[in-house]
Amino acid sequence: MLSNAQNQPLFPIPAGQQNPTGQFHARPHLQIHKNAITDEYKITGQVLGLGINGKVVEIFQRKTGDKYALKMLQDCPKARREVDLHWRASPCANIVRIIDVYENLYQGKKCLLIVMECMDGGELFSRIQDRGDQAFTEKEASDIMKSIGEAIQFLHAINIAHRDVKPENLLYSSKRPGALLKLTDFGFAKETTSHNSLDTPCYTPYYVGKRQLFFGLDPFFSSGSRFLPNLWDLQDCQPFLQSMEVPQTPLHTSRVLKEERDAWEEVKEEMTSALATMRVDYEQIKIKTIEDSNNPLLKKRRKKASTTCLSGSVCLYEC
Repeated sequence: MLSNAQNQPLFPIPAGQQNPTGQFHARPHLQIHKNAITDEYKITGQVLGLGINGKVVEIFQRKTGDKYALKMLQDCPKARREVDLHWRASPCANIVRIIDVYENLYQGKKCLLIVMECMDGGELFSRIQDRGDQAFTEKEASDIMKSIGEAIQFLHAINIAHRDVKPENLLYSSKRPGALLKLTDFGFAKETTSHNSLDTPCYTPYYVGKRQLFFGLDPFFSSGSRFLPNLWDLQDCQPFLQSMEVPQTPLHTSRVLKEERDAWEEVKEEMTSALATMRVDYEQIKIKTIEDSNNPLLKKRRKKASTTCLSGSVCLYEC
């Protein structure tokens, strides 16, 4: 559990998330329903969101008429681990709650259908985009960080590392002011009690840690401290940016590629596509010289330089 020097929690523990002894507690073992989900829920065509695994759609419970969100995963050990860890973390007020899980056939394939609370407020990422140049107030920013901290604190207390905390995975319960911000998507999550549980390849390129970019650390190597990835996201990296010494870094990539070969099949197509956009074929693409460039800004500079030289002033540009 994250704590300060006096061994006091860094974040207040919300009511209902701990037992009388003061310890965090997870939900009991997940029971997966085998009957058809349509027996209890009416599925609509309203798409609430899009993810790597497909659409999240709107559904309604037939008895009560309550609205929920439905996510579908193709049944496999990794999907079962994701659902199990998310289910166990659901008692936390700052984590999207799983209501029910069904095992059904869809287009001839066995799938897990996850019924979750409906988060009508959208992503934190969208709210940041909507603000444009208008910054969040200090109070708004502190509320956001408090919600994230409480979610991570709960997970770490029950030995779960999320490993993918980012604005796209933080959802608001509604569009109203004061809506709850909750963490979702446990696709990269791991239980930390097993040996080498945090050695698997896992990172989002847009949010890869400063320590990896600055030190040249292998981005697939996330062990060392049980909760190193999430703790670094909450701490200031400035002391490390000022350092000029590059530490010795063990190269684990080849070992991970061999030991976790099954995991790579799921991201191979996505990574191949991403790498293809970074390649440049110099036989097909000719990079222009500055003199041949038609860039409007360069044209303007050339014209200004030429005028300055003709007037007898010092010429700062080649002309």
